[in-house]
This record gives sequence, structure tokens and C-alpha cells, in this order.
Amino acid sequence: MTIAPVVNLNEFNAKAAAYLSIHRQQPTQAFIANVRTEVDAIEAGGVLFPVTVNDAEPDNAWVCSPLTTYASYALEEVERFGHPVIKPPLKGLASGFGRWLRHASIDRAVAINNWLVSTNAYPDLDGIGLDQILAQSMQRWPTHAVWFRSLNTAHHADWLRALSDRGCILIPSRQVYLFEDVADLALHRTNLKRDLVLLHRSDLAHRITREFDDADFRRIAELYAYLYMHKYSALNPSYGWTLIKSWSHAGLLELSGIRDDAGVLQGVVGLLRFGNLLTSPIVGYNTSLPPKLGLYRMLMALIMRQAVSDKCQVNLSAGAAHFKRLRGGEPAIEYSAVFARHLPRRMQLPLKILGTATRQLGIPIMKRYKL
Repeated sequence: MTIAPVVNLNEFNAKAAAYLSIHRQQPTQAFIANVRTEVDAIEAGGVLFPVTVNDAEPDNAWVCSPLTTYASYALEEVERFGHPVIKPPLKGLASGFGRWLRHASIDRAVAINNWLVSTNAYPDLDGIGLDQILAQSMQRWPTHAVWFRSLNTAHHADWLRALSDRGCILIPSRQVYLFEDVADLALHRTNLKRDLVLLHRSDLAHRITREFDDADFRRIAELYAYLYMHKYSALNPSYGWTLIKSWSHAGLLELSGIRDDAGVLQGVVGLLRFGNLLTSPIVGYNTSLPPKLGLYRMLMALIMRQAVSDKCQVNLSAGAAHFKRLRGGEPAIEYSAVFARHLPRRMQLPLKILGTATRQLGIPIMKRYKL
């Protein structure tokens, strides 16, 4: 049984305040080119949560757009991973359902605890006034559905149960990979041990760095784009260098980079730390370099080495499933919980059908193909 991470409320509030000092009431496109949203906040039970508010702006990245998550991105995933037999019907289903979701204004959405990253960390549920959060949300944004992203079955069973009890619709989104006892995995998982040895060699050559100037921050944004925007999907958030610099200087993002012999950054990873949980919203490397250099392996090893050093758990998000399984990652289904009982039926019904379809069709596919 997975032990949920412990997220200190004082630390969580301090990081939320730092985040909001950068983004609240500020245009998001100056930091993330393909994200248009209003960043606000909500407080309940002494806990401060960042909030994103959307009014169905088109072509947003998936971190604030349910339509992109469950229609556009789903189409890309089917194209990338779909079995030849099931790909055509799944593409037709995703395309048609996407048009219906757009018509139902699914992107008229308020996302609680949304940090505009792939994986949002949650504090312990005890003492948090969910009823207060929902009441405030309905009062402030009466025409919007209220979303809670990034809730996985291993770490957030209590959140999922409490939100479901209050009438939230549970909508699966993806399968993420969790690492609980990284120190033990480092001893017993051959692939991970090899990655750490490779990283150690680079460290001995003084190629690992944690000091960056403006030119480096620009390079970090470029490396991230190589991987996430060009190799994976343009629907991922397009983080600019000023955002990466701002998060780093605010103490939100812990950056580590790998330089080549000429001192040029060729790989980078950025960690968000909440209590004893590490997530990695920033990963990037020069994808034109030969795979035998092992840049991606070393970047993942940087995360794992930090987890061992600080006795942290790791949520490595989705993607590269085979790679993560070989290193001991345990899969868990991630959900969005959506409160829409205050909305018209034409907006509630598509959400309910989406929840049913993704639970009955999406989860079996994710598990069957180990996505």
C-alpha cells in the first residue's frame, strides 16, 4: 500500500503566496505562450490555493483546458499509441466527442489548486474546508464548472472520496508513475543503478550545474521546447525563459543542468518540491544529440538522486511508461474531479458522459497498453 506524501501546510501556503505574487492578475501569455487564463486564489481552512479561471478561450494548453485534455490531446495520443485495429474508431469517437464538449462550453472552467504544470501537488485533506471551497467557487464563478486536477488513486484517495461524496464527477485523465522508496529502488533496480553510475561519471567531470544566468535560462526554455513541444506535443505548456527564471528566483523551481565540455547546457531538469514529494514540470535536453549519450537517463537520475538524498517520493507524471516501469515506477490512474451540480443540464450531461466513457474505455486502454 502506497504511503501518501506529507505536505506541510505552512510550506504549501508559502509557495502558493510566492506563485501568486508572480501570476495573480498578470497576463499569462507573457510567461506561457499558449496559455490564456486568469490566475486568482481561494482560501479555505487556512490553506491558500492558486486558481485558474477560463471562459472557453481557444487553443489553450492542456494544463488549463479540459477540451484540449480530453479532445485534442486524446486525438494525438490515439494517433501515437493506438493499435491499428482500434485507432480508427477511437479517432472518430474522440473527434466527435470533442465537438460536443466544445458546444457544451467545457472550457468554461475554474481549476482549484492549478499551478499550470502537468502534476499539481495537494496538501493533506484534514482541516481543509471542501464545502467552503465549493461554496466560494459557486458564488464567485456561478457559470463555471469547478475542477480539481491531478488527483491520483494512490496519493489522493481521501480527496477523491470526499469530492465524489459532494457530487463531483470523477474523470480519468492519464496514468502516472510513482516512486515511493527510491533508496530501495536504487539498490535493486538494475536500470536505475546504471543511470546513477552514468550520472556520477558526468558529475566527476564537473558537468552538473545549479548556477544559471539569463543566457542559461533562455537555453533551458529551448531545451524544454525541444522535448515537450517538438518531440511530444505542441499542446503542452510552452514555458518561456522569464517564467523559468521567475520560478527559480522565487524558490519554487529547483534546477539542475548538464553542460558539455564547452560549458553549453545540453540537458536540464526542474523540480517542484512539496513536503516529501518531488515532481518535475521542467525536463529538456538537446534531442539532436546521439541517444547513446544518455541525457534523458541522467536527467531522470538527477531526480532520483535528489529523492534518495532528501528521502522524498517522486511523481514522474505520464509518458515514457516502459522506461519508468523498468526503474520501479508504480502506475496510478489520475483523475480530475469536477463539480457542476449548479450548472444547466446541457453543461452537466457531457461531463457525466465523459466521466463514464473514460472510466469504462480509457482506463482499460491505459492499463492494457501500459501507457
